[in-house]
Amino acid sequence: MLYKEIKLQDSPIGKIPKDWKATKMGDVAHVKGRIGWRGLKASEYTTEGPYLIANKHLANNKIIWDKCDHLSEFRYTESSEIQLQINDVIISKDGTIGQPAFIDSLPDRATINSTMMLLRVKNDVLAPEFLFYFLQGPHFKRFLKQKISGTSIPHLFQRDMKELDFFIPSLAEQRGVVRVLGVVDLAIGKTGEVIAKTERLKKGLMQTLLTRGIGHTEYKQTPIGKIPKEWQIKKVSDLFVVETGTTPSTKKEEYWRNGTINWITPTDLSELNGKIQIRNGERRITEKATKDTSLTLMPQGSIIISTRAPVGYVAVLEEPATFNQGCKGLIPKNSHEVCSEFYCYYLLSKKQMLQNISGGSTFKELSKQRLEAFCLPTLPFSEQERITEILSTVDSKLELERNEKAKLERAKRGLMDLLLTGKIRVKVD
Repeated sequence: MLYKEIKLQDSPIGKIPKDWKATKMGDVAHVKGRIGWRGLKASEYTTEGPYLIANKHLANNKIIWDKCDHLSEFRYTESSEIQLQINDVIISKDGTIGQPAFIDSLPDRATINSTMMLLRVKNDVLAPEFLFYFLQGPHFKRFLKQKISGTSIPHLFQRDMKELDFFIPSLAEQRGVVRVLGVVDLAIGKTGEVIAKTERLKKGLMQTLLTRGIGHTEYKQTPIGKIPKEWQIKKVSDLFVVETGTTPSTKKEEYWRNGTINWITPTDLSELNGKIQIRNGERRITEKATKDTSLTLMPQGSIIISTRAPVGYVAVLEEPATFNQGCKGLIPKNSHEVCSEFYCYYLLSKKQMLQNISGGSTFKELSKQRLEAFCLPTLPFSEQERITEILSTVDSKLELERNEKAKLERAKRGLMDLLLTGKIRVKVD
């Protein structure tokens, strides 16, 4: 049961309940990073045995065990203080700083590399799960921002963690807070599982529908692989007019101020999170910009594909738009024969192939000529629409679940802001 706290006191972290106790991280937890550790030789990595956890192996406050490296027995045993135990908390201190993970299970012995720091609760004053949530909360985020801002190489120092001031409620209330936040985490985790399952379903459907179609029994081998006997192959240039883009001079205010015309970049495409439609970009340009730079205004239903940094993000325009030099635009030559959404899905499924045919040493770029020569299957418009409808239904399910997960994550952040500062309290018997 939750209730609003009315008896608050001033503290370094703002107003907190009067019965919360001041402490330092180093007084309630062992804080230990791997310091002065020379790099591993190739011979010291193994295919099994003790796990070696780096910041790159953390995602959504969890360890991705199957992505972790393994190391030799000698390197594991040389630093006993950072051999992981159940109820330890680890946090990234280099790279993406401040990502915590709670050790609730261990598939085998494990240790951390020099990008991580270990925190182990010393006594029963602090619940390890509460510490884990504290490291996701508002006070710790402010502490991180203060410590790493303005530094050329951001780093979370062990000495700073030990001196971190914070306030904690009774152990019983800590466990109550953990129960509340744990319920939300459980819901987030279940939604994440549904998303992962649906993503696997979509991947399987794309592999099947975009190569085998619907209702076919006879197939033929072609330069793009095995496809239904009734399908044909054409180049992109046979089905689409391919346009290039540019960036109007950012020094000319009249090209950007009060712009009304959508202007798409690879960044805009990369933020679609699986959707295949795009309505607008982050920025807009003026009519003068399109005229002076000869930018083509792509009609609704055109396909925009990123052709550099990186190659292979694809979307269908819901509104007319222009785009920069990092993209190409595909305008269907015959809207009665080409379903843009179908070919958008097809190009998405060939992202790796498009990257493979791209040139450049510093960064990959797919030229207009190579894109125009890229081969596509041609099939009846009605079948294109049916395949698109199936994949769009899965996409709608994915969007619904992703929105639900985002809503739960916002709720969790709001609860942490209240529970970890005592503005809202868990009633304890």
